[in-house]
Amino acid sequence: MNPRELLRVALRAIRAHKLRSFLTLLGIIIGVSTIVAVVGIITGLNTYVKEKIIVLSPDVYIVTKFGILRSREEFLQAIKRPPITWQEYERISGGALLHATEVSAASGNAMAVNRGDKRLPDVRVIGTTPNFGRLFNLDFEAGGYFTEAENNAAQNVAIIGADTRDELFPGVDPIGRTFLIKGLPFQVIGNMPRQGKSIGFNQDQRVYIPIQVYRKNYMKPLESLELHIKAEGGVAGIDTSIDEVRATFRAMRHTSYNSPDPFGIITQESLQELWKAISRVAFILLVLVSSVSLGVGGIVIMNIMLVSVVERTQEIGVRLAMGARKRDIRRQFLLEAALLSAFGGVIGVLLGAAAAMLVKFATDFPAQITVGIVLMGVTLSTLVGVAAGFLPAYRASNLPVIDALRAE
Repeated sequence: MNPRELLRVALRAIRAHKLRSFLTLLGIIIGVSTIVAVVGIITGLNTYVKEKIIVLSPDVYIVTKFGILRSREEFLQAIKRPPITWQEYERISGGALLHATEVSAASGNAMAVNRGDKRLPDVRVIGTTPNFGRLFNLDFEAGGYFTEAENNAAQNVAIIGADTRDELFPGVDPIGRTFLIKGLPFQVIGNMPRQGKSIGFNQDQRVYIPIQVYRKNYMKPLESLELHIKAEGGVAGIDTSIDEVRATFRAMRHTSYNSPDPFGIITQESLQELWKAISRVAFILLVLVSSVSLGVGGIVIMNIMLVSVVERTQEIGVRLAMGARKRDIRRQFLLEAALLSAFGGVIGVLLGAAAAMLVKFATDFPAQITVGIVLMGVTLSTLVGVAAGFLPAYRASNLPVIDALRAE
């Protein structure tokens, strides 16, 4: 039998039992749609994290008290570290580093802000040095960041995020207007464009103020600073700069050679590796769970095809008696199974993509359906169908001709 004839016979057999064919597809449809939705959401999330969350430039790194914590043991060790002090920042930024072009400092806490009867109870207020905005490439809808003179004079000026602006200054230009942070008045000198919600915090519900104002009015006695350091020579010089900072901090804190660093260092690469590890585990777990439906669908296809072999035993005997080869019978049943699962895969891809987009539009949770995800869904379902159809095809092709012709 030529391929066209095989396809025609397989399609006729599928159309002859429409309801059974549809019920056979349900497991494949559910499995593929779940996998496509999960992979689409995780793919979109990876892109979102890379573009929106990990905003650290590749040649900028952060020195903190805690760093990146991967276990309870690391956390218990980190809380014993001394805080990074203003005196340490001054020494680091005052010429102690030869392989760094800029050093900024920041610290922040959640505070209540208000303007008249409008109030936000949990805004992240961050005190920074004037070069913070430049190091992190902050954008502005209007106004700009505060200057060195404003910081040194401890002027009560502020840069606000989009949510803070919308809540405190609805329908008006906030530049030059005043609001209160824990009862102290601040004048808005800049407002930032909307950046969207990120994992665990809202980037639009933030306020930046001069660090001297923050130290004077809001900083707690044992609160630690966060240092942001730009390496000399760009990405190529970041390892050298980190080694220099590590040696300088260890010397300032009189750390012995065999003791761990009493601080943490965060780079763009370490953030990406951490996220990849988290998303990889989540991806594997979700796909394994989703694959259960796909496996069940494959078993259903195999069982239905075995029943089909029994029902069509006489037909198979007639074909063999008329000169059909065993491989033609195998190909026919394999093609039927592959077509069934491929149809289910296409439907599953459409439903999974629709589910992912529905999640995206309903919750602002990122999702991204690519050509690769579509091809993966269809290919995976087809392979499951071929695997499920192998045993029925083998049995059909090996039926004794005389017994098959006598079957009723």
